[in-house]
Amino acid sequence: MSRRIVVLISGSGTNLQAIIDACKSNDYPGNVVGVVSNKADAYGLQRAQNDNIDTTCLSHKDFESRELYDQALVKAIDAYEPDYVVLAGFMRILTPAFVQHYLGKLVNIHPSLLPKYQGLNTHQRAIDAGDSEHGVSVHFVTEELDGGPVILQAKVPIFDGDTADVLAGRVHEQEHRIYPLVVKWLCQDRLTMTAEKAILDGNVLPESGYASDEE
Repeated sequence: MSRRIVVLISGSGTNLQAIIDACKSNDYPGNVVGVVSNKADAYGLQRAQNDNIDTTCLSHKDFESRELYDQALVKAIDAYEPDYVVLAGFMRILTPAFVQHYLGKLVNIHPSLLPKYQGLNTHQRAIDAGDSEHGVSVHFVTEELDGGPVILQAKVPIFDGDTADVLAGRVHEQEHRIYPLVVKWLCQDRLTMTAEKAILDGNVLPESGYASDEE
């Protein structure tokens, strides 16, 4: 049975596109049934509509508090009856009540090798620190910002003369590879979270997530 995926976005939706494209494979065990954005001009909404995927725009500016917004967001998401909720560039700090509602079924992608560089401007921060490598992490979402257990990481080199934009492009290529893979694991029931640990095929993953290059 194909699992139902809802994707939350705020921008261009390149990771959303990667997941939509993956879902077109005959053997992919999930399907994007809805895309929700807090910004009406997010290009990711157009990407979804291009594939006849239902979209919802719910502006945070229409609500007096983060809590009220997240309550409305839960209603909008749950209308799609999702099995999993995927954050793909959704630029909102989520309330504890929202996180608890989807705990273990909520994943995010973050452009750094967590636990390094939580928050914003990760590419420039890695360059400024003189790091030789950078990357991206897919993790379960918990109440700690960018602090949930890591599922999978991909590393990229940092070269002399790299700008944040050049490094971001290198990271994006890896994002589009690993995010559909992690969502696939979820939809195959291979991946779960227990006691704030990521578990793949019955094995607790280390701090940096799945360590093999094999699928």
